[in-house]
Amino acid sequence: MLLPSFRLDGKKAIITGAGRGIGRALALGFSEAGAEVILCSRTKSELEQVKAEIESRGGSAAVFPMDVTSTEEIKQVVAEIYQTYHQIDILINNAGMNIRSKASDVTEDEWVRIMDTNVKSAFMMSQAVGTRMQENNGGSILSVSSVAGHVALKTGVVYAASKAAMIQMTKVLAYEWGSSGVRVNSIGPWYFETPLTKHLLEDENYLNDILAVTPLKRVGQVEELIGPALFLSSEAGSYVTGQTLFVDGGMTINGF
Repeated sequence: MLLPSFRLDGKKAIITGAGRGIGRALALGFSEAGAEVILCSRTKSELEQVKAEIESRGGSAAVFPMDVTSTEEIKQVVAEIYQTYHQIDILINNAGMNIRSKASDVTEDEWVRIMDTNVKSAFMMSQAVGTRMQENNGGSILSVSSVAGHVALKTGVVYAASKAAMIQMTKVLAYEWGSSGVRVNSIGPWYFETPLTKHLLEDENYLNDILAVTPLKRVGQVEELIGPALFLSSEAGSYVTGQTLFVDGGMTINGF
């Protein structure tokens, strides 16, 4: 059969930041594609809601609350996950945050919080899971970066630096782990409607500025990230590694 498979039947996928927004959408989408999803974030109540929604649709999900900024907690929870599932096929590093400060106003605390949540968590999760994937001769790791890691935006210098770091981390991990059959990629979203962007998009002037540099002239819906993530995580993307796919309505080609 020539048509590559986007299905994830029998696969087990860890998704961080799975309680809301992009993480929730990917959890629902991956479940619909056949994966058993393992939901991780700080807020157990949000994860339980996503789990219930997945199960109401006939899918399978499990909840493992975790503070992704804690290296020790990552090691402990990942060990618990492997005791239960023995093998993980997919890791989605989605947990992230931003504090919008001008560069001259950034505090050390802001720097640490953003970097720990966005970069440190993605690396430590990748290390904890990727090591085991290498032992099992295969797996797929996908991190959620941003167009802010590729072009200069007024989204905050620390956020931009963290997302750029994720893109470079993706390349290096793909290079180091490729010989063991582990693929490492990332996606770079532009503006999508999420709980974190809702108040920004309600500002008409702010929204118009976004649309002015977006060839498709609209913001994205989180469901539109499922297809790109599935491609990079499934057998359909089996020869793709070290890449960042920008899901941005054409924003990064605009040259504004």
